[in-house]
Amino acid sequence: MSEHGKMDISAQQDAFKGFVKLFTVGTIGVIILLILMAIFLL
Repeated sequence: MSEHGKMDISAQQDAFKGFVKLFTVGTIGVIILLILMAIFLL
């Protein structure tokens, strides 16, 4: 067993970085979509 506080969390850190990147790209995509809708539909 590993000692307390000695876990290898590199996989979790990579997954979290991927999640943050996906969230950021998705948010920017929604903002661009809203801007385009405002330009073309109003």
